[in-house]
Amino acid sequence: MLRFAPSPTHDMHIGELRVAMFNYIVAKQKGISFIVRIEDTEKERFIEGKDTEILQILEKFALPHDSVSHQSENLHIHQTLAIRLLEEKKAFVCTCTPEQIESEKKGLNHCYSGRCTDVGAQELIKIKKDKIPFVIRVKKPEDDIVTHDLIQGEIHTTPDKVDAFVILKSDGTPSYDFSCACDDMISGITLIVRGENYLSNTPKQKYIQQLLGYKEETSYAHLPNLLNDKGKKMQAKDNAGTVKWLFEQGFIPNAIANYLILLGNNTPTEIFTMPEALEWFTLDNISNSAVPFDMEKLRFINKAHIKMMDDKELSTVFGFADADIGKLVKLYLEEACTLNELESKIRPFFTPKDFNGEWGEQMRMIEKLIWELPMIDSFKLFESTIKKESALEGEHFTKPLRLLLTGTESGPELSDIYPLIKPYLLEVAS
Repeated sequence: MLRFAPSPTHDMHIGELRVAMFNYIVAKQKGISFIVRIEDTEKERFIEGKDTEILQILEKFALPHDSVSHQSENLHIHQTLAIRLLEEKKAFVCTCTPEQIESEKKGLNHCYSGRCTDVGAQELIKIKKDKIPFVIRVKKPEDDIVTHDLIQGEIHTTPDKVDAFVILKSDGTPSYDFSCACDDMISGITLIVRGENYLSNTPKQKYIQQLLGYKEETSYAHLPNLLNDKGKKMQAKDNAGTVKWLFEQGFIPNAIANYLILLGNNTPTEIFTMPEALEWFTLDNISNSAVPFDMEKLRFINKAHIKMMDDKELSTVFGFADADIGKLVKLYLEEACTLNELESKIRPFFTPKDFNGEWGEQMRMIEKLIWELPMIDSFKLFESTIKKESALEGEHFTKPLRLLLTGTESGPELSDIYPLIKPYLLEVAS
């Protein structure tokens, strides 16, 4: 079983979407379950509605899941398991204040390396009665924690790096590492695919499962970071840092998915769909080096996927249900790459024209003729008839005609445009 475990505390990061996609693909290939676990234990950072938004994004990218749960639903289990480790003397109660801990760390004499390590379940009763603030920590491991990572290779983490970390906080809620390790164990997660920013969490979570006696082997694959245009790890504040930003700019799900699978990967083709990727995707081909996010490459891929869209389906994005409008949109793919850019090209067609400019008088003449003449099927005949009836020549004919039909002074050939807007001619030429 594989899982995607986002936190509802922020807009979904582009790297998180990549993690969700890879988990889904591998689960689909293996024929095993793909579940979503909303990690909502940090109530003070929870943003109302973000959990729903996460599921909506997964739906937009056609990433169906077998079940959805909220981590907070397992609070009682987390607390029970923490107390069990305490009773088994694998954990201890720590009553040190943050100031004491910081002071002792500077002196390399951690509170939990001596003073508190023998405070167990029996002492906890009195500590609670006296209302002394406390946390529960696991005892520091004695041996290295070894992680076999499918992308990063074998990683050895020393006991000092793991240390005696908190598993139950002073408010009775579990720490991230403890709740994550417990939930992965309960769900029977067999492979964890996530970003390399979680590399420091993995040994702690493996150690927790060892202490709890979990025998099943879990595989790991930590994806390298995506880099912004400054060569730094991409943040939500960066352009393209969130899925929401990409949608707002007019990038479509198929193109975003294509690019995220392509990044740092050895793929048989550059342009592909998710069903095609399912046939050949393997984590073995993922680079273990950070990879830059190239906006121009995404724009190129977005253009390719818009070109592949069904014409009628594409037209619905712009408020139509007409394959000819979809074809009209595609005429502008030579100069536009996103839905936003294309919308700026199509909007002037159906916006009232400006007759107050340099060519306003000629535009009125042509408008009057279009309303008076019967529908003309071919552009060649339409053009020659309007030209003859208006007696306009050269740019005095071509410029006002283009402005009247398209609302702009440049663009694709009118001979290509006319057949596609013919049914809307009276609406357009006004």
